[in-house]
Order: sequence, then C-alpha cells, then structure tokens
Amino acid sequence: QVKVVESGGGLVQPGGSLRLSCVASGINFNIYIMNWFRQTPENEREWVATIGPMNTITYADFVQGRFTISRDNAANAIYLQMNSLKPEDTAIYYCNAQQRNRDYWGPGTQVSVSS
Repeated sequence: QVKVVESGGGLVQPGGSLRLSCVASGINFNIYIMNWFRQTPENEREWVATIGPMNTITYADFVQGRFTISRDNAANAIYLQMNSLKPEDTAIYYCNAQQRNRDYWGPGTQVSVSS
C-alpha cells in the first residue's frame, strides 16, 4: 500500500521559516520524481518545486531563492525549507510522488503566514 504523508506545517509570522517533510512508503522511492505543490481556496493547485532521482532540482519563479527542496533516499523522504515567508505563501502544501503513469499524493499540510 502506497502512503504519502506531509508534516511540518503551521502558523508563522512574515519573514519566518518552516521546514516541511514528506515521507513516502510502499514505493521504490529512489526512482520517483518528487514534487511539492500548494493550493489556496482561491487558486488552483500550483507547482512549487521538483527534485528528481538524481537530485535535479527546479523551482517555480515565485520561490525566488527563498525555498530549498532536498531528498533523503535512505529515509524515503523529501523536505522543503521555506525562508522569508510571505502572507501569500499561505496555502495547503502537498507532496507528490511521480514515476511514469504512477502518481501519488499526500493529504497536505497547512502553512499559514500571518502577523
């Protein structure tokens, strides 16, 4: 059974930091492309960052050097270090595991940026 679970969300003040984690079980994690997405009630789900099996990394333009994605294959985990957070970063953040026609999602973790 495949399971993808995010953690690390919470409430933080503008300019603050959070580190999100995602653990995926039941898959051959090493060969999966891992992604972070986010969604607000007003907007469609949008892509945040990707890390490939060989640690190839790409970011959405709005990240602007504030976020860092990483992976630990031994732990079947990826992380998203988010710094200099802005109110517009408030969203539910989702972890996605992708490989050919296989696509798995976690339930999401809420990130709220507010003073």
